Amino acid sequence: MELNEMVLVSVDDHVVEPPHLFDGRLPAKYVDLAPKFVTRDDGSNAWVYEGNEIGNVALNAVAGRPKDEYGIEPTSFAELRAGCYDIDERVRDMDANGVLGSLCFPSFPQFCGQLFARTEDKDVALAMVRAYNDWHIGEWCGTHPGRFIPCSLPAIWDPQVLADEVRRTAAMGAHAVTFSENPSKLGWPSVHSDHWDPFWTACSDEGVVVCMHIGSSSALVIAAPDAPIDCLITLTPINIVQAAADLIWSPMFRKFPDLKVALSEGGIGWIPYFKERIDYQYRQHHIWTGQDFGDKLPSEVFDEHVLTCFIDDRFGVSGRAALNLDHVMWECDYPHSDSTWPFSPEQLWEHFDGVSDHDIDRITHLNAMRHFSYDPFAALGGREQCTVGALRTKAAGHDVSIRSTKRAEVAHAGPKSTALTATILKAAAE
Repeated sequence: MELNEMVLVSVDDHVVEPPHLFDGRLPAKYVDLAPKFVTRDDGSNAWVYEGNEIGNVALNAVAGRPKDEYGIEPTSFAELRAGCYDIDERVRDMDANGVLGSLCFPSFPQFCGQLFARTEDKDVALAMVRAYNDWHIGEWCGTHPGRFIPCSLPAIWDPQVLADEVRRTAAMGAHAVTFSENPSKLGWPSVHSDHWDPFWTACSDEGVVVCMHIGSSSALVIAAPDAPIDCLITLTPINIVQAAADLIWSPMFRKFPDLKVALSEGGIGWIPYFKERIDYQYRQHHIWTGQDFGDKLPSEVFDEHVLTCFIDDRFGVSGRAALNLDHVMWECDYPHSDSTWPFSPEQLWEHFDGVSDHDIDRITHLNAMRHFSYDPFAALGGREQCTVGALRTKAAGHDVSIRSTKRAEVAHAGPKSTALTATILKAAAE
């Protein structure tokens, strides 16, 4: 296989929601209560909902910007690459990057809909979630058939309402739903309780993958609030390791044998040791702790139920013999600061020295297609139309140059302070 023959499906990207999102999608009695898109005095944009402003953070939308302009200052749509929020431009950016398919997580509602879950009137909250899902599935994913994997926003405050929305959106083609990596941090029962059983049941029945993105607990891992920002960024995948431990030692996989959970943006290099550790723990302690996996080891349960993905993880790929390679997928993370756009094929290809064509296909697209009930080949005329080379040929002339933003000199006048860490922690918790 050559680089241009790969087919790339990213299972973790992001959308910066456009201002018209709620237009025409709410019952009349809720229209005036919808989030409003505003421009602040400093020129940055924000959403206003129930009197609170939710701004875009630059690190969440830096595609096309020089790395020396990365930061956490508020941004305006005028400073963003159009592919962040415009579906047609997003597809052009995907073509130029050789990426066929994309699963996109939300931005301003937060990863698992925490914003709407805080709404006091839950009828209003549900109306907002349903409107968001109708937009995401119908417009964002529906405008270009075959290019997107729909992922619904959860009505996370009530497990039965959540289950009903999962069933509604599954009927619309959404076989993924976001969820918290640790709901107990958000004030709800943990995955160790039976609170979420209606939700797990619905996902199992409908073939819906539960996607837990790093940071979806609104509680990032950090050693000290005055640690440099580098420490925070380094540790973000550790949230996923904690989530994996919760999942394995909870009863959910034993109660729901068809359930699949995807750990989004957590990488894969940690998995071999994690599996060794949980098996050792089980052999040493299960008699007195009361854990019982029957004739299986915890690592086998992990391999059966947990899907993982990576952006850049050469060590993880080199250790693929210790992984269930049918559950490993790739992600681009567009337009976030970790994204490999517009050179994703080149960077990923460096991981594949000595990897068989079959294994490359599993990682790059076959696993995603199977787990998310996603068939782009049928929609787009076969595999030959979906390769890196074919997509880039179609995108010939599309501008992917790096451009400075108009406020760069003001926003990045000084060195990065360790106070940034505390700022991000506060924003994540809100």
